[in-house]
Amino acid sequence: MASLFRITPNNIFTPSSRSFATAAQKQVASKSELNTHFKITLRRSAIALGERKKETLVALGLHRRMQTVYHVHTPEAAGKILKVKELVEVENVPAKAVRSQSEQRKERKASRGYQVQGTKLGGLAWETP
Repeated sequence: MASLFRITPNNIFTPSSRSFATAAQKQVASKSELNTHFKITLRRSAIALGERKKETLVALGLHRRMQTVYHVHTPEAAGKILKVKELVEVENVPAKAVRSQSEQRKERKASRGYQVQGTKLGGLAWETP
């Protein structure tokens, strides 16, 4: 079976099939921004699959659907991704696009829809110094 990824000299994995190559061209970064991380999102559940696949997802840090994690480009990470390629969506992103779990949560949080300008009470007794 042919591999879906080719390893280039800089340890950057490039797709080797035509359909992947055309999809990857949409996300080409400028030469100053090298894609150094995998953005991995769990799209399908692993409930009916074997323990090895579930353990691979846990090793990648994926516990629930639609969860996203970031991993540096390494052969180990690429091997884990290939084991569960049917379940995950993978993008190559530069280092500046990597978000922590709390940053992702803040990005998802909806705005309150209003902003408090002041109150008629002028503040509560326990809030004043």
